[in-house]
Amino acid sequence: MFTIAIIGSGFAACTAVKTLRKRGFEGKICVIAPRQELFYYPSLIWVPAGKRSFDDLVIPLAKFFRLHNVDFTAGLVEGIDTANKLLKLENSTMEYDVVIIASGGRYIRKLPGIEHAFIACNGWQETKNFSDSLAKMNGGTVAFGFSGNPKEPSAMRGGPVFEFMFGVDTLLRQQGRRDKFKLVFFSPAPRPGKRMGEKAVDRILQEMKQRDIETHLGHKMKGFSEKSVSTEATEFDADLILFIPGMTGPAWAAESGLSLSEGGFFKADQYCQVEGIQGIYVAGDAGSFPGPEWKPKQAHMADLQAEAAASNAIDYLNHKPASFTFKTELICIVDSLNNASMVYRGKKSFMIKFPVFHWLKLLFEKWYLRPYLK
Repeated sequence: MFTIAIIGSGFAACTAVKTLRKRGFEGKICVIAPRQELFYYPSLIWVPAGKRSFDDLVIPLAKFFRLHNVDFTAGLVEGIDTANKLLKLENSTMEYDVVIIASGGRYIRKLPGIEHAFIACNGWQETKNFSDSLAKMNGGTVAFGFSGNPKEPSAMRGGPVFEFMFGVDTLLRQQGRRDKFKLVFFSPAPRPGKRMGEKAVDRILQEMKQRDIETHLGHKMKGFSEKSVSTEATEFDADLILFIPGMTGPAWAAESGLSLSEGGFFKADQYCQVEGIQGIYVAGDAGSFPGPEWKPKQAHMADLQAEAAASNAIDYLNHKPASFTFKTELICIVDSLNNASMVYRGKKSFMIKFPVFHWLKLLFEKWYLRPYLK
């Protein structure tokens, strides 16, 4: 009986499990992750408004794994022995026939003083701490920003920062407190969000202007202090900072012996196979994939890559050549608590703002999580 080991329990990992069983794989599926749960990161944006709790975002996977006959191991992968087909765990090893790396990436925390910034999308507690800090403020400056990985331009996640910022602006207006706060957006990119398309950037910058959000753009970050943000061009006051740094690959990647991109991610081909190694696949934020310069790192792409990786893994075990590729497209809803913009980029691109998209995002959350809540 073949064993497919899946590293991680996030979007890509769960989609890989579903795809393997849907395509008839009857062998052993082993999932290795710190916890037997899926964390629904996209809905963190609603935490400051009190619209999501810990229990809303943390989805237990025990039933889902039983349904799909998955063996779960709680722990972290620390390395891989490709010659003997062994995964190195904290206190043990695991044999495999195929590995799908779906563990996600990690944020680069090298900026001086980054401990003074709350890292958006870093899980429940950090977002809750930011939200609680905002609720206690009677006024002041709240700064929102993101940066990237200079060695891997696609390794950034800016969309959630726009959503947190627009959502906080809406929340403060609903509370009648907006006049007591100054909101500031900063990014080393002169045109932040460019991967969504030039027109989308124009509209986002215009919305910042309409909402009276100050901008500091196009200058390299220098660091943070408890009450300020510094770039090469300026330093400005900030009583509360929400930030998303650039991303790199998982900690064990550097010593894995697998092919890595310059930015520290597992380097994959169009079939999601790690370059140069048979039977090792990657999906989601842990990988560096071929495609256009604007290719996004988001849950939707992780799902598409996981479907391709799992399908090619089955064919590999059946001695068939890889044939499943993934479509590169950006689909997101930039939410602002009571309104939202739908953004799409593929062969065509568009951005449409309409309140119904806010409700569509809520409905999508329920639809997406349904298989895990049965």
